[in-house]
Amino acid sequence: MIRISLDLMGGDFGPQVVIPGAAKALERHPDISFAFYGLKEQCDPVLANFPKLRDKSVFHDCELAVRMDEKPSQALRRGRYVSTMWRSIEAVKTGEADVAVSAGNTGALMAMSKFCLRTMANIERPAIAAIWPTLRGESIVLDVGATIGADAQQLMDFALMGGAMARALFDLERPTVGLLNVGVEEVKGQDEVKEAGRLLREAGIESLEYSGFVEGNDIGKGTVDVVVTEGFSGNIALKTAEGTAKQISTLLREAMSRTLMARIGYLLAKSAFDLLREKMDPSKVNGGVFLGLNGIVIKSHGGANAEGIAAAIEVGYDMAKNGLNQKIENDLKKYHAKRLPPIGPEAA
Repeated sequence: MIRISLDLMGGDFGPQVVIPGAAKALERHPDISFAFYGLKEQCDPVLANFPKLRDKSVFHDCELAVRMDEKPSQALRRGRYVSTMWRSIEAVKTGEADVAVSAGNTGALMAMSKFCLRTMANIERPAIAAIWPTLRGESIVLDVGATIGADAQQLMDFALMGGAMARALFDLERPTVGLLNVGVEEVKGQDEVKEAGRLLREAGIESLEYSGFVEGNDIGKGTVDVVVTEGFSGNIALKTAEGTAKQISTLLREAMSRTLMARIGYLLAKSAFDLLREKMDPSKVNGGVFLGLNGIVIKSHGGANAEGIAAAIEVGYDMAKNGLNQKIENDLKKYHAKRLPPIGPEAA
């Protein structure tokens, strides 16, 4: 049984969408049990419509919910110990849940997660990893917003964590990893990125295959399984891709309705357009994973529908079932053990 703590008040729509999303996830994964954290008067009427879900869950009434526009520092001061977001994270810390899921305020969720769970040994900063649809299937991109700016060692840590996530999510024995850069040549890019490339080449990490530098167009191609960057450029890439997908969808819809012949052509090719829409639907890959913490936390898109919430829950389910944090800890231990200077007779 995979135990998931769920912040019912997170996101733009709260329990009206989060609870139906949990019901969808339970239908597909009967071995899930839920710990719900919400405001009773708002959640009870919705839960009453899902008796099977209610039977597989425990509800915890909380004092308040973090607002979507709240500053992280304010949310931490106001909501620590008492909010639906904090208590869902705390359930992971106390061992009552295997993973926490929230569609709430990203900054507040990261601040609370860092404060409550703390970072792993040898990890200075956590990262948010996004699952990215590509021409080859899916890949992982990190960091997409947790750490603005990163030195070479932090990028190296991101590579280790992203590789472990690819093994847990995609069942890959040795995923390929690339560093996002302005060119594939070794002489190009910022010093931190070039130094991270050197560290990855020389580390000889058994659990991943370093493929060198990759460019922005390689993300959508799926050139590598894991794309590593710092949070500023990663977040811009993510928002650019989301905006481009919406732009293409809007332009196609306008073009297909412009003339009678275009509408007829749309009807004839409807199955192909439906497939394209499904491939580009962000709800199919919804769920950013907070990596580097002593516990698994999943961030859903705030505007996700019920299917999107279910997808985020299922990402957490996969991460917990496949031992994500254990894989990360093992990789970190192996890497940092190689970096330690020899002790005793060997040192002479």
